[in-house]
Amino acid sequence: KWSELPQKVAIQMNDTHPTLAVLEMMRLLVDVQRLNWAEAWDLTRKTCNYTNHTVMPEALEKWPVDMMQEYLPRHLDICGEINKQFMEELKEMYGDGPKIWGLSLFQEEPFKGIRMGNLAVLGSNKVNGVAALHTEIVKKETFADFYQYFCAKGEKDKFVNMTNGVTPRRWIHCANRPLS
Repeated sequence: KWSELPQKVAIQMNDTHPTLAVLEMMRLLVDVQRLNWAEAWDLTRKTCNYTNHTVMPEALEKWPVDMMQEYLPRHLDICGEINKQFMEELKEMYGDGPKIWGLSLFQEEPFKGIRMGNLAVLGSNKVNGVAALHTEIVKKETFADFYQYFCAKGEKDKFVNMTNGVTPRRWIHCANRPLS
């Protein structure tokens, strides 16, 4: 059963480089497994988690739309549909204006790009920083509008303080005791 996926699989995105996982998960669920959009989005959001390592907004990755169109056009289409539905929801909540523009998955300046940090937050079940202080900065500064949005929706536990790292020594001890 697809409904069991989030209990059996967790996709951990450490910083914004692996954020493409959100779009790839949607592509696999919608295009390959033929799930409907709403179910695929629900499963994706329950399966993916994001650890932010970059508290400075200007350091968050933005991927050029032109590059995505050339190399991953289906992923760009999926990102566009996610953003379209998200923007419609935001307009109902806040009206049109700067608040929702900052939450968009797309930027227009200085180039047309996908805000990978925004995609990671929107497409994840949980968001955390690498330490308690870092998580507070993520909630109050880096992704403050997202934090307020999810709190308004009743998802106050989306942003959590959690260290998800596994040391190689501990991992090898669990995975292959003789090697440890």
